Amino acid sequence: MKKVGIIPSYEETEVEEVEESNPDIIGVIHEIRPIYLLPAAENEVSPFHPLLELQDCLALAGFVKSPMSETKLTGDAFELYCDVVGSPTPEIQWWYAEVNRAESFRQLWDGARKRRVTVNTAYGSNGVSVLRITRLTLEDSGTYECRASNDPKRNDLRQNPSITWIRAQATISVLQKPRIVTSEEVIIRDSPALPVTLQCNLTSNSHTLTYSYWTKNGVELTATRKNASNMEYRINKPRAEDSGEYHCVYHFVSAPKANATIEVKAAPDITGHKRSENKNEGQDAMIYCKSVGYPHPEWIWRKKENGQFMEIVNTSGRFFVINKENYTELSIMNLQITEDPGEYECNATNSIGSASVVTILRVRSHLAPLWPFLGILAEIIILVVIIVVYEKRKRPDEVPDDDEPAGPMKTNSTNNHKDKNLRQRNTN
Repeated sequence: MKKVGIIPSYEETEVEEVEESNPDIIGVIHEIRPIYLLPAAENEVSPFHPLLELQDCLALAGFVKSPMSETKLTGDAFELYCDVVGSPTPEIQWWYAEVNRAESFRQLWDGARKRRVTVNTAYGSNGVSVLRITRLTLEDSGTYECRASNDPKRNDLRQNPSITWIRAQATISVLQKPRIVTSEEVIIRDSPALPVTLQCNLTSNSHTLTYSYWTKNGVELTATRKNASNMEYRINKPRAEDSGEYHCVYHFVSAPKANATIEVKAAPDITGHKRSENKNEGQDAMIYCKSVGYPHPEWIWRKKENGQFMEIVNTSGRFFVINKENYTELSIMNLQITEDPGEYECNATNSIGSASVVTILRVRSHLAPLWPFLGILAEIIILVVIIVVYEKRKRPDEVPDDDEPAGPMKTNSTNNHKDKNLRQRNTN
Protein backbone atom coordinates (compact mmCIF):
# COMPACT_ATOMS: atom_id res chain seq x y z
CA MET A 1 0.00 0.00 0.00
CA LYS A 2 1.13 3.54 -0.74
CA LYS A 3 -0.47 6.96 -0.73
CA VAL A 4 -0.99 9.00 -3.85
CA GLY A 5 -2.63 12.39 -4.19
CA ILE A 6 -5.90 12.80 -6.11
CA ILE A 7 -8.35 15.67 -6.51
CA PRO A 8 -12.01 14.69 -6.90
CA SER A 9 -12.94 18.33 -7.60
CA TYR A 10 -11.29 21.74 -7.92
CA GLU A 11 -12.46 22.72 -4.47
CA GLU A 12 -11.37 19.78 -2.34
CA THR A 13 -8.02 17.99 -1.95
CA GLU A 14 -7.86 14.49 -0.48
CA VAL A 15 -5.28 11.76 -0.02
CA GLU A 16 -6.46 8.21 -0.70
CA GLU A 17 -4.85 4.81 -0.24
CA VAL A 18 -4.65 2.89 -3.52
CA GLU A 19 -3.46 -0.63 -4.21
CA GLU A 20 -0.12 -0.67 -6.00
CA SER A 21 -1.39 -3.44 -8.26
CA ASN A 22 -4.36 -1.44 -9.45
CA PRO A 23 -3.98 -1.31 -13.29
CA ASP A 24 -5.92 1.95 -13.48
CA ILE A 25 -3.07 3.86 -11.86
CA ILE A 26 -0.23 4.42 -14.31
CA GLY A 27 1.44 7.50 -12.91
CA VAL A 28 1.40 10.25 -10.32
CA ILE A 29 2.47 13.88 -10.63
CA HIS A 30 4.79 14.71 -7.72
CA GLU A 31 5.08 18.39 -6.80
CA ILE A 32 5.18 20.41 -3.60
CA ARG A 33 1.49 21.36 -3.85
CA PRO A 34 -0.90 19.98 -4.89
CA ILE A 35 -0.46 16.34 -6.03
CA TYR A 36 -2.66 14.94 -8.79
CA LEU A 37 -3.76 11.52 -10.03
CA LEU A 38 -3.48 10.49 -13.68
CA PRO A 39 -6.17 8.04 -14.98
CA ALA A 40 -5.04 4.89 -16.80
CA ALA A 41 -6.37 5.79 -20.24
CA GLU A 42 -7.90 8.74 -22.01
CA ASN A 43 -11.49 9.53 -20.91
CA GLU A 44 -11.51 6.60 -18.44
CA VAL A 45 -12.73 7.07 -14.87
CA SER A 46 -10.91 5.80 -11.82
CA PRO A 47 -13.01 3.23 -9.91
CA PHE A 48 -12.14 4.96 -6.64
CA HIS A 49 -13.59 8.32 -7.81
CA PRO A 50 -16.33 7.85 -10.42
CA LEU A 51 -16.83 11.63 -10.85
CA LEU A 52 -13.17 12.28 -11.73
CA GLU A 53 -12.77 12.52 -15.53
CA LEU A 54 -9.70 13.37 -17.59
CA GLN A 55 -10.73 16.98 -18.16
CA ASP A 56 -11.01 17.43 -14.38
CA CYS A 57 -7.39 16.42 -13.76
CA LEU A 58 -5.26 19.43 -12.90
CA ALA A 59 -1.73 20.11 -14.11
CA LEU A 60 0.55 22.39 -12.14
CA ALA A 61 1.50 25.77 -13.56
CA GLY A 62 4.83 25.95 -15.37
CA PHE A 63 6.78 28.54 -17.35
CA VAL A 64 7.16 28.20 -21.11
CA LYS A 65 8.81 31.60 -21.45
CA SER A 66 10.06 33.76 -18.60
CA PRO A 67 11.15 37.45 -18.57
CA MET A 68 14.77 38.33 -19.41
CA SER A 69 16.97 40.94 -17.71
CA GLU A 70 17.85 44.05 -19.72
CA THR A 71 19.79 47.31 -19.52
CA LYS A 72 18.07 50.40 -20.91
CA LEU A 73 18.56 54.14 -21.19
CA THR A 74 16.32 56.86 -19.80
CA GLY A 75 13.53 57.75 -22.20
CA ASP A 76 13.52 54.28 -23.78
CA ALA A 77 10.97 51.49 -23.21
CA PHE A 78 11.14 47.80 -22.35
CA GLU A 79 8.85 44.77 -22.62
CA LEU A 80 8.85 41.62 -20.49
CA TYR A 81 7.11 38.42 -21.64
CA CYS A 82 5.64 35.66 -19.52
CA ASP A 83 4.10 32.46 -20.93
CA VAL A 84 2.73 29.77 -18.60
CA VAL A 85 0.86 26.48 -18.99
CA GLY A 86 -1.33 24.44 -16.65
CA SER A 87 -4.84 23.09 -16.24
CA PRO A 88 -6.85 25.10 -15.56
CA THR A 89 -4.99 27.99 -17.19
CA PRO A 90 -2.94 29.76 -14.49
CA GLU A 91 -3.54 33.33 -13.42
CA ILE A 92 -0.63 35.73 -14.12
CA GLN A 93 0.42 38.75 -12.05
CA TRP A 94 3.31 41.23 -12.27
CA TRP A 95 5.23 42.50 -9.22
CA TYR A 96 8.08 44.98 -8.71
CA ALA A 97 10.79 45.54 -6.11
CA GLU A 98 13.21 48.45 -5.98
CA VAL A 99 16.96 48.01 -6.21
CA ASN A 100 18.43 46.52 -3.01
CA ARG A 101 14.93 45.94 -1.62
CA ALA A 102 14.14 42.52 -3.05
CA GLU A 103 11.66 41.66 -0.27
CA SER A 104 9.44 44.74 -0.73
CA PHE A 105 7.47 43.66 -3.79
CA ARG A 106 4.49 45.69 -4.94
CA GLN A 107 1.97 44.54 -7.56
CA LEU A 108 1.92 46.35 -10.93
CA TRP A 109 -1.36 47.23 -12.61
CA ASP A 110 -2.27 48.40 -16.09
CA GLY A 111 -2.06 52.22 -16.12
CA ALA A 112 0.30 52.54 -13.16
CA ARG A 113 3.17 55.07 -12.96
CA LYS A 114 1.19 57.83 -14.66
CA ARG A 115 -0.05 55.46 -17.37
CA ARG A 116 3.48 54.48 -18.38
CA VAL A 117 2.76 50.85 -17.41
CA THR A 118 0.81 48.60 -19.78
CA VAL A 119 -0.15 45.03 -18.92
CA ASN A 120 -1.70 42.88 -21.65
CA THR A 121 -2.74 39.36 -20.65
CA ALA A 122 -4.56 36.70 -22.67
CA TYR A 123 -5.82 33.33 -21.46
CA GLY A 124 -6.44 30.28 -23.63
CA SER A 125 -4.84 26.86 -23.56
CA ASN A 126 -2.00 28.74 -21.85
CA GLY A 127 -1.60 32.18 -20.30
CA VAL A 128 0.47 34.90 -21.96
CA SER A 129 1.21 38.30 -20.47
CA VAL A 130 3.31 41.26 -21.64
CA LEU A 131 4.49 44.03 -19.31
CA ARG A 132 5.56 47.25 -21.06
CA ILE A 133 6.91 50.43 -19.46
CA THR A 134 7.63 53.53 -21.55
CA ARG A 135 9.54 56.80 -20.98
CA LEU A 136 11.90 55.10 -18.54
CA THR A 137 13.41 56.98 -15.63
CA LEU A 138 16.24 56.00 -13.29
CA GLU A 139 13.62 55.07 -10.65
CA ASP A 140 12.30 52.29 -12.95
CA SER A 141 15.38 50.18 -12.21
CA GLY A 142 14.66 47.13 -10.10
CA THR A 143 13.45 43.54 -10.05
CA TYR A 144 10.33 42.63 -12.01
CA GLU A 145 8.60 39.37 -11.19
CA CYS A 146 6.06 37.31 -13.12
CA ARG A 147 3.89 35.16 -10.84
CA ALA A 148 1.56 32.37 -11.98
CA SER A 149 -0.74 29.98 -10.18
CA ASN A 150 -3.80 27.80 -10.77
CA ASP A 151 -4.13 26.71 -7.14
CA PRO A 152 -7.77 27.22 -6.04
CA LYS A 153 -6.51 28.81 -2.79
CA ARG A 154 -3.89 31.03 -4.41
CA ASN A 155 -5.56 34.25 -3.25
CA ASP A 156 -6.22 33.05 0.28
CA LEU A 157 -4.27 35.34 2.60
CA ARG A 158 -3.78 32.46 5.02
CA GLN A 159 -1.74 30.56 2.41
CA ASN A 160 1.98 31.05 1.87
CA PRO A 161 2.44 32.75 -1.56
CA SER A 162 5.83 31.10 -2.00
CA ILE A 163 4.01 27.75 -2.17
CA THR A 164 0.87 28.63 -4.12
CA TRP A 165 2.60 30.83 -6.75
CA ILE A 166 5.52 30.08 -9.07
CA ARG A 167 7.81 33.01 -9.90
CA ALA A 168 10.22 34.19 -12.58
CA GLN A 169 12.31 37.34 -12.15
CA ALA A 170 14.16 39.80 -14.40
CA THR A 171 16.40 42.71 -13.45
CA ILE A 172 15.98 45.99 -15.34
CA SER A 173 18.84 48.50 -15.13
CA VAL A 174 18.14 52.04 -16.37
CA LEU A 175 21.15 54.25 -17.17
CA GLN A 176 21.25 57.95 -17.92
CA LYS A 177 20.98 58.54 -21.67
CA PRO A 178 23.92 60.43 -23.27
CA ARG A 179 23.14 63.91 -24.54
CA ILE A 180 23.21 64.17 -28.36
CA VAL A 181 22.79 67.50 -30.15
CA THR A 182 21.43 67.26 -33.72
CA SER A 183 20.81 69.58 -36.62
CA GLU A 184 17.23 70.56 -37.47
CA GLU A 185 14.90 68.59 -39.71
CA VAL A 186 15.19 69.06 -43.48
CA ILE A 187 12.38 69.63 -46.00
CA ILE A 188 13.12 68.91 -49.67
CA ARG A 189 10.92 71.15 -51.81
CA ASP A 190 12.76 72.10 -54.99
CA SER A 191 14.10 69.73 -57.62
CA PRO A 192 17.05 69.79 -57.90
CA ALA A 193 17.51 70.98 -54.32
CA LEU A 194 20.64 72.33 -52.69
CA PRO A 195 22.98 69.88 -50.90
CA VAL A 196 22.00 68.94 -47.33
CA THR A 197 24.30 68.11 -44.38
CA LEU A 198 23.01 66.23 -41.31
CA GLN A 199 24.94 66.64 -38.06
CA CYS A 200 25.10 64.89 -34.65
CA ASN A 201 27.34 65.73 -31.69
CA LEU A 202 27.70 63.54 -28.57
CA THR A 203 28.22 66.19 -25.88
CA SER A 204 28.02 64.17 -22.64
CA ASN A 205 28.51 60.50 -21.89
CA SER A 206 29.61 58.42 -18.92
CA HIS A 207 30.73 55.39 -20.96
CA THR A 208 33.55 54.77 -23.42
CA LEU A 209 32.57 55.18 -27.08
CA THR A 210 33.48 52.25 -29.36
CA TYR A 211 32.09 53.33 -32.76
CA SER A 212 29.31 55.31 -34.42
CA TYR A 213 27.45 55.25 -37.76
CA TRP A 214 24.39 56.55 -39.65
CA THR A 215 21.20 54.69 -40.53
CA LYS A 216 18.29 55.51 -42.82
CA ASN A 217 14.93 53.97 -41.97
CA GLY A 218 16.71 51.43 -39.78
CA VAL A 219 19.33 50.36 -42.36
CA GLU A 220 22.99 51.24 -41.82
CA LEU A 221 24.42 53.52 -44.48
CA THR A 222 27.60 52.24 -46.06
CA ALA A 223 30.96 53.89 -45.38
CA THR A 224 29.65 55.86 -42.37
CA ARG A 225 31.06 53.75 -39.50
CA LYS A 226 33.86 55.37 -37.49
CA ASN A 227 34.92 56.19 -33.95
CA ALA A 228 33.82 59.81 -33.58
CA SER A 229 31.46 61.73 -31.32
CA ASN A 230 30.89 64.44 -33.95
CA MET A 231 29.20 62.98 -37.05
CA GLU A 232 28.13 64.41 -40.41
CA TYR A 233 26.25 62.96 -43.38
CA ARG A 234 25.95 64.87 -46.67
CA ILE A 235 23.25 64.45 -49.34
CA ASN A 236 24.60 66.10 -52.48
CA LYS A 237 21.49 65.95 -54.67
CA PRO A 238 18.51 65.52 -52.34
CA ARG A 239 15.37 64.10 -53.95
CA ALA A 240 12.15 62.57 -52.65
CA GLU A 241 13.72 59.10 -52.43
CA ASP A 242 16.35 60.53 -50.03
CA SER A 243 13.70 61.46 -47.48
CA GLY A 244 13.10 59.38 -44.35
CA GLU A 245 14.28 58.95 -40.77
CA TYR A 246 18.04 59.29 -40.31
CA HIS A 247 19.64 58.11 -37.05
CA CYS A 248 23.11 58.76 -35.72
CA VAL A 249 23.94 55.71 -33.61
CA TYR A 250 26.62 55.51 -30.88
CA HIS A 251 27.88 52.22 -29.37
CA PHE A 252 29.56 52.11 -25.96
CA VAL A 253 31.46 49.67 -23.78
CA SER A 254 29.17 47.89 -21.26
CA ALA A 255 26.20 50.15 -22.02
CA PRO A 256 23.26 50.19 -24.44
CA LYS A 257 23.65 52.03 -27.71
CA ALA A 258 22.29 55.57 -27.99
CA ASN A 259 20.85 57.32 -31.01
CA ALA A 260 19.22 60.52 -32.16
CA THR A 261 16.80 61.13 -35.03
CA ILE A 262 16.80 63.69 -37.84
CA GLU A 263 13.82 63.72 -40.19
CA VAL A 264 14.27 64.53 -43.87
CA LYS A 265 10.84 65.28 -45.33
CA ALA A 266 9.57 65.48 -48.91
CA ALA A 267 6.25 65.47 -50.74
CA PRO A 268 5.13 62.12 -52.19
CA ASP A 269 6.38 61.17 -55.62
CA ILE A 270 4.58 58.20 -57.20
CA THR A 271 7.25 56.07 -58.85
CA GLY A 272 5.29 52.97 -59.86
CA HIS A 273 1.74 52.22 -61.02
CA LYS A 274 -0.22 50.44 -63.74
CA ARG A 275 -1.04 52.72 -66.64
CA SER A 276 -3.81 50.39 -67.82
CA GLU A 277 -5.40 47.08 -66.90
CA ASN A 278 -7.36 44.82 -69.28
CA LYS A 279 -9.67 42.18 -67.80
CA ASN A 280 -12.67 40.09 -68.79
CA GLU A 281 -16.08 40.43 -67.24
CA GLY A 282 -16.39 38.37 -64.05
CA GLN A 283 -12.63 38.35 -63.36
CA ASP A 284 -10.82 40.22 -60.54
CA ALA A 285 -8.68 43.29 -61.15
CA MET A 286 -5.81 44.68 -59.06
CA ILE A 287 -4.23 48.09 -59.58
CA TYR A 288 -1.53 49.60 -57.36
CA CYS A 289 0.61 52.66 -56.69
CA LYS A 290 3.89 53.05 -54.83
CA SER A 291 5.69 56.24 -53.90
CA VAL A 292 8.71 57.78 -52.25
CA GLY A 293 8.62 60.64 -49.79
CA TYR A 294 8.36 61.15 -46.05
CA PRO A 295 6.25 61.16 -43.89
CA HIS A 296 4.39 58.15 -45.29
CA PRO A 297 1.33 59.40 -47.19
CA GLU A 298 -2.36 58.85 -46.72
CA TRP A 299 -3.80 57.07 -49.77
CA ILE A 300 -7.17 57.76 -51.41
CA TRP A 301 -8.65 55.99 -54.47
CA ARG A 302 -11.07 57.82 -56.74
CA LYS A 303 -12.98 56.96 -59.94
CA LYS A 304 -13.91 59.36 -62.70
CA GLU A 305 -17.68 59.89 -62.79
CA ASN A 306 -19.30 62.46 -65.12
CA GLY A 307 -15.95 64.13 -65.77
CA GLN A 308 -14.91 64.39 -62.08
CA PHE A 309 -12.92 62.06 -59.84
CA MET A 310 -15.09 60.88 -56.94
CA GLU A 311 -13.87 58.89 -53.92
CA ILE A 312 -14.77 55.22 -54.24
CA VAL A 313 -17.72 54.16 -52.07
CA ASN A 314 -17.79 50.42 -51.46
CA THR A 315 -21.56 49.98 -51.56
CA SER A 316 -21.35 46.78 -53.59
CA GLY A 317 -18.76 45.18 -51.30
CA ARG A 318 -16.53 44.37 -54.30
CA PHE A 319 -13.80 46.97 -53.63
CA PHE A 320 -10.88 46.27 -51.27
CA VAL A 321 -8.05 48.71 -50.47
CA ILE A 322 -4.75 47.77 -48.79
CA ASN A 323 -2.48 50.62 -47.64
CA LYS A 324 1.03 50.04 -46.29
CA GLU A 325 3.30 53.05 -45.82
CA ASN A 326 4.44 53.98 -49.35
CA TYR A 327 2.28 51.39 -51.15
CA THR A 328 -1.43 51.06 -51.90
CA GLU A 329 -3.49 48.45 -53.70
CA LEU A 330 -7.06 48.50 -55.02
CA SER A 331 -8.75 45.17 -55.77
CA ILE A 332 -12.08 44.90 -57.59
CA MET A 333 -13.83 41.56 -57.41
CA ASN A 334 -16.23 40.10 -60.02
CA LEU A 335 -15.84 42.86 -62.62
CA GLN A 336 -19.02 44.28 -64.16
CA ILE A 337 -18.80 45.51 -67.76
CA THR A 338 -21.45 48.19 -67.15
CA GLU A 339 -20.05 49.64 -63.90
CA ASP A 340 -16.32 49.13 -63.51
CA PRO A 341 -14.53 50.30 -66.70
CA GLY A 342 -13.06 53.77 -66.50
CA GLU A 343 -10.27 55.87 -65.03
CA TYR A 344 -9.07 55.27 -61.48
CA GLU A 345 -6.90 57.76 -59.60
CA CYS A 346 -4.64 57.03 -56.62
CA ASN A 347 -3.78 60.08 -54.53
CA ALA A 348 -0.91 60.25 -52.00
CA THR A 349 -0.89 63.13 -49.51
CA ASN A 350 1.39 63.98 -46.59
CA SER A 351 2.20 67.13 -44.62
CA ILE A 352 4.50 68.41 -47.37
CA GLY A 353 2.40 67.88 -50.52
CA SER A 354 0.49 65.41 -52.66
CA ALA A 355 0.69 63.51 -55.96
CA SER A 356 -1.79 61.61 -58.14
CA VAL A 357 -1.70 59.24 -61.12
CA VAL A 358 -4.44 57.60 -63.22
CA THR A 359 -4.92 53.98 -64.28
CA ILE A 360 -7.35 53.03 -67.07
CA LEU A 361 -9.37 49.87 -66.45
CA ARG A 362 -10.91 48.12 -69.46
CA VAL A 363 -13.45 45.32 -69.00
CA ARG A 364 -14.17 43.05 -71.98
CA SER A 365 -17.23 40.91 -72.63
CA HIS A 366 -17.39 37.18 -71.97
CA LEU A 367 -17.13 36.67 -75.75
CA ALA A 368 -13.86 38.55 -75.99
CA PRO A 369 -11.74 35.38 -76.17
CA LEU A 370 -13.82 34.23 -79.19
CA TRP A 371 -13.28 37.39 -81.20
CA PRO A 372 -10.11 36.19 -83.01
CA PHE A 373 -11.84 32.95 -84.02
CA LEU A 374 -14.98 34.79 -85.14
CA GLY A 375 -12.86 37.18 -87.20
CA ILE A 376 -11.12 34.32 -89.01
CA LEU A 377 -14.47 32.60 -89.60
CA ALA A 378 -15.96 35.78 -91.06
CA GLU A 379 -13.01 36.16 -93.43
CA ILE A 380 -13.45 32.59 -94.68
CA ILE A 381 -17.20 33.11 -95.29
CA ILE A 382 -16.60 36.33 -97.21
CA LEU A 383 -13.92 34.66 -99.34
CA VAL A 384 -16.25 31.78 -100.24
CA VAL A 385 -19.04 34.19 -101.22
CA ILE A 386 -16.69 36.13 -103.47
CA ILE A 387 -15.53 32.96 -105.22
CA VAL A 388 -19.11 31.76 -105.81
CA VAL A 389 -20.27 35.11 -107.19
CA TYR A 390 -17.24 35.34 -109.44
CA GLU A 391 -17.85 31.89 -110.90
CA LYS A 392 -21.49 32.67 -111.67
CA ARG A 393 -20.71 35.93 -113.43
CA LYS A 394 -18.13 34.63 -115.90
CA ARG A 395 -18.75 35.87 -119.56
CA PRO A 396 -20.30 33.23 -121.93
CA ASP A 397 -17.65 33.64 -124.69
CA GLU A 398 -15.05 32.59 -122.25
CA VAL A 399 -16.73 29.17 -122.15
CA PRO A 400 -15.97 26.95 -125.29
CA ASP A 401 -18.98 25.51 -127.31
CA ASP A 402 -19.01 21.73 -127.92
CA ASP A 403 -20.49 22.08 -131.54
CA GLU A 404 -17.72 24.34 -132.79
CA PRO A 405 -14.41 22.88 -133.99
CA ALA A 406 -11.64 22.94 -131.56
CA GLY A 407 -9.25 24.85 -133.92
CA PRO A 408 -9.40 27.27 -136.95
CA MET A 409 -10.33 25.80 -140.40
CA LYS A 410 -7.61 25.63 -143.05
CA THR A 411 -8.39 26.83 -146.68
CA ASN A 412 -6.75 25.79 -149.91
CA SER A 413 -5.50 29.02 -151.40
CA THR A 414 -4.40 27.26 -154.63
CA ASN A 415 -7.90 26.08 -155.47
CA ASN A 416 -9.32 29.53 -154.93
CA HIS A 417 -6.93 31.03 -157.47
CA LYS A 418 -7.81 28.42 -160.06
CA ASP A 419 -11.52 29.11 -159.79
CA LYS A 420 -10.94 32.84 -160.19
CA ASN A 421 -8.95 32.27 -163.42
CA LEU A 422 -11.70 30.10 -164.87
CA ARG A 423 -14.36 32.73 -164.35
CA GLN A 424 -12.21 35.39 -165.98
CA ARG A 425 -11.68 33.24 -169.19
CA ASN A 426 -15.36 32.58 -169.58
CA THR A 427 -16.11 36.24 -169.57
CA ASN A 428 -13.82 36.90 -172.50
